[in-house]
Amino acid sequence: MADLADRTSIVDQDENIELEALRALQYEGTRAEIALGFKERGNEMVAQKRWKDAKEFYSKGIAALKQPRQDGEEKHIREGGAENVEKEKEKERKVEEACHVNRALCNLELRTSFQSHINSDQRRLRLRFYAENYRSTLHDTAHTLSLSPSNIKGHYRSALALLALNRHAESLDIVSRALALTSPILKSTNISARPSPEHTSFLALRSRILASQTTFNAAAQKRLGREERAKKERVVLNAALHARGVRVRMTDKPPELEDAEIRLKPDPLSPASELHFPLLLLYPIHAQSDFLKSVGETSTIADICATVLAEPMEWDKEGEY
Repeated sequence: MADLADRTSIVDQDENIELEALRALQYEGTRAEIALGFKERGNEMVAQKRWKDAKEFYSKGIAALKQPRQDGEEKHIREGGAENVEKEKEKERKVEEACHVNRALCNLELRTSFQSHINSDQRRLRLRFYAENYRSTLHDTAHTLSLSPSNIKGHYRSALALLALNRHAESLDIVSRALALTSPILKSTNISARPSPEHTSFLALRSRILASQTTFNAAAQKRLGREERAKKERVVLNAALHARGVRVRMTDKPPELEDAEIRLKPDPLSPASELHFPLLLLYPIHAQSDFLKSVGETSTIADICATVLAEPMEWDKEGEY
């Protein structure tokens, strides 16, 4: 239900943006002029770091460009001849490019740091929110680069979003293309020309991606190793239980046992190791209990009771145990 409500809210918001863009067209000028006005308002919000408001203005600018031309607008443009038509198209293309690449920036910035006190459900929702923002960034940068393949900001923001999603190979590919575009050799016959600030930024980003990729791959390798070991431990444990004739019954609603479990000790990968299991001791006369996380299979009830009851229990006033 929460997901449905979220989707409904997003749809309503998109419809409101398109409606406002349509209303603006009716009173304020051509599509390009209206979109440019929304873009400039968005830029003002960016200067104030009001990312959500800026994103909304850029969205309105994009929506304005998608609306049909108003009565008389098309005629007015065409009356200026083919050159005027091309100028208007180019004006719209530039505004659309700017709105998309700037909205990509807003999506990158619309995130907050994790808080230590949030629960797991909130953390999952936060991660999903981040992922959606990064995917929206990729959508906007892809549109930007389709309009202008040499847009440097589009390359940079796309690479950042891919890095955040741990899509390192794709991120490196984007950076490689951007480095080619910003190479000083392409811009000067002087081989010793100094690299541009953009080129330097992409070099730094490439180093950052490579470092992240190394860390990510190492963590993935460790995780794979843990999963493989856990799988082997389960196979050996099941074999040990079968050899001892121990039957285990599973449940869909297991009790909270913390880290207590049936396992082999000291070596979980050796069938010859001793089987350890959790044990619940009940004292029905006093309605009391003791929970032991790990008891060896060779331990006797006498051994266990001697250890647990070595000190008098507060509730055992008459020493019955």
